[in-house]
Amino acid sequence: MPFEHQLIDLLVSVPPWLSTIILSALPISELRGAIPIAIGVYEIGPVEAYLLAVLGNLLPVIPLLLFLEPVSAFLRRFKIGDMFFTWLFTRTRQKHSESMEKYGTLALTLFVAIPLPVTGAWTGCAAAFVFGIKFRHALIAIVAGVLIAGIVVTLLTLAGISALETLT
Repeated sequence: MPFEHQLIDLLVSVPPWLSTIILSALPISELRGAIPIAIGVYEIGPVEAYLLAVLGNLLPVIPLLLFLEPVSAFLRRFKIGDMFFTWLFTRTRQKHSESMEKYGTLALTLFVAIPLPVTGAWTGCAAAFVFGIKFRHALIAIVAGVLIAGIVVTLLTLAGISALETLT
């Protein structure tokens, strides 16, 4: 059974609106999983599903942006933590530094806005940390990206539901 179905089963006793917020706050599903579930499973209207999912997806952003640096500094005191963060920073900067230097926070916004796996708010916070983007700029870019991703996922969900209804 897919992970999201297991989450739905666990959240069955939780009201659908709260379940949508919780699902969208999780790094696995974020709003990319929460909106289709809210609309398709919980039968929440698209506007309400969008608003709940955006709210939930943004809940962890400020704590992540504020605490990634102190947590990584603490973990770097240990050899394994230092090795991991050195590897992560080197790999990420090699792969993405050119686009970040060229486009800055716009690249971060687009990265978060693209509704694909590992491109959401959680990863956006990690990217902002790795590239040293200031809190204010990172927050604005990530919020914009989440808003755009929410619109895209809502429209794709509605189109998918409409296509399925046409086929049946």
